[in-house]
Amino acid sequence: MRLLVAALDAELVAFPAEIEGFGRLVTGPGKLKGAVGLTRALTAQTYDEIVVVGTGGAIDPRLGAAVYEVTAAVQHDVTDIDGIVGQHVSMPARVETRAVDAAPRRVLDEVTIATGDHFVDDAEAVATIRPLGASMVDMETYAYIWVAQEFGVPIRVLKAVSDRAQDDAITDWRTAVTACSAQLWEVFRADYGV
Repeated sequence: MRLLVAALDAELVAFPAEIEGFGRLVTGPGKLKGAVGLTRALTAQTYDEIVVVGTGGAIDPRLGAAVYEVTAAVQHDVTDIDGIVGQHVSMPARVETRAVDAAPRRVLDEVTIATGDHFVDDAEAVATIRPLGASMVDMETYAYIWVAQEFGVPIRVLKAVSDRAQDDAITDWRTAVTACSAQLWEVFRADYGV
């Protein structure tokens, strides 16, 4: 059994309510809700793989409106005791996914995502985040990957570009989320044969 995870119901609007072989979890937005929701799910049941789907803001201008495979995550809203952005006092600076390799999968461009507990929507924030090596931003992926590692469960993260993380990005996200869900469903359906 696999677990399909999203932060928001809107990101799953194109997905059927039930998918054979998959449990379903909507955690709510942000790192804490993501971590607590996924921890509860993994405590209650054993899963072979976690498949996260969702939206993210593109901070690399080379990224088009497509679905990307996230293979690593950093945090953009933390600093260590020396004031270094992206470094946490006790958490790893970078976490990486471990997906199940047995399933045939569509080849997607791989990206690193920067996770933080606020919606990124201005050029100044993007300029601060880009040096961390990320191409996209979101609010949950770092937490999902970290929890999956703690439980020893492979995780795969698929993110559709919903906005450019610039001025009025929230308006762009609200307009794009349905189309992003359809893109995610297409990749998911092709890769998992549902």
